Amino acid sequence: MARRHHYKRYVKEAPELNITTFLNLMVVLVPFLLITAVFSRITILELNLPTGAGDASKVDKPKLTVEVVVREKGLEIGNGKTILVRFPKVDDQYDVRTMSEYLLKIKSKYLDKKDATVLMEPNIEYQNLVLVMDAVRVAEVVQGDNPELQEIELFPNISIGDAP
Repeated sequence: MARRHHYKRYVKEAPELNITTFLNLMVVLVPFLLITAVFSRITILELNLPTGAGDASKVDKPKLTVEVVVREKGLEIGNGKTILVRFPKVDDQYDVRTMSEYLLKIKSKYLDKKDATVLMEPNIEYQNLVLVMDAVRVAEVVQGDNPELQEIELFPNISIGDAP
């Protein structure tokens, strides 16, 4: 008679999952993240994108349009129809300080004006766009005997687009 091999079938039970070390990590990590989240600050610029829809007869034409055009050769400020002034690059840098001073003169004449348009050519770096937008939003000036720079709001409502 032939021997039969009897193989015992062992049913292995799934080992118990030990999550103690993971829970210890979470107990330390969650409060740390909550504490450090308070100290981080994210600044967001609100932009108004131009809309193509709307009835032109209902909208009053603004008295002044402020357009800042960022080009490879420099900056231009226009009124929507013509170029008022050009600021060429100085040492391969945009002259945002002089542009900001010129915008401050415009703002002193039109105190209620809050919006401006920043137009740029396609190959302008993003860093330059942000630099120009900051200069259009606020101007840093020295007032009186106080040697510290103070920010004066110029045109906080900025729309962006492509330069013609």
